[in-house]
Amino acid sequence: MTSVSQESQPTSSNPHLLRNALVFIAIALVAYLATRAATGTLTFGSTQLHGFPLTEPAPMTNFSLTTDHGEPFSLYDMRGKVVLLYFGYTFCPDVCPTTLADLTKARNSIKEKYRDDVQVLMVTVDPERDTPEVMANYLSYFDESYIGLVGSADEIAAAAAPIGIFYEKREVEGASGYLMDHTATVGLIDKRGRLRTLYPFNSDPAEIASDLTLLAREK
Repeated sequence: MTSVSQESQPTSSNPHLLRNALVFIAIALVAYLATRAATGTLTFGSTQLHGFPLTEPAPMTNFSLTTDHGEPFSLYDMRGKVVLLYFGYTFCPDVCPTTLADLTKARNSIKEKYRDDVQVLMVTVDPERDTPEVMANYLSYFDESYIGLVGSADEIAAAAAPIGIFYEKREVEGASGYLMDHTATVGLIDKRGRLRTLYPFNSDPAEIASDLTLLAREK
């Protein structure tokens, strides 16, 4: 396993900043879900899945980015896989490493025969700093199979829009210079390329694992 560089190593931040970030994330998620439900774009309801499941699966819009190994990537290439789609960045002090650790715990807890059916994707919201090499180094800390995705600002915005991911730069004092406020939602996509549920930050890994097994069994 490749070690994480000093710059991208997950670190602890000021608890007041973390609390404010979590409040921001919660407000953004609620506003997004309310807007999508009101417009009929997404319909949420009771299903076997956890998080905020859709009553009707929503086909994902394709997007094209570049992998952390410099290869072209299309979301449609993931057909046949159960995908956990996350938008974050390697300099994220708390939320991103926590989320990735939870996804790793969930994936590792399902039966081994299903694990190869599950692909974790992390799209950077910080293209200025997250080069392919930085992304690959960072994700290797969690699992070598995870795919990091980079691109231009416009390409990332096009990928984020369909599931309502919000992000913006926030200037801070210190060596990093800035942080990225962003929605910490994880999208669960089935083997047919359809969005099935959205997990808010700090979702239970056991519940995610249950959903992964359910979708991995689907044809």
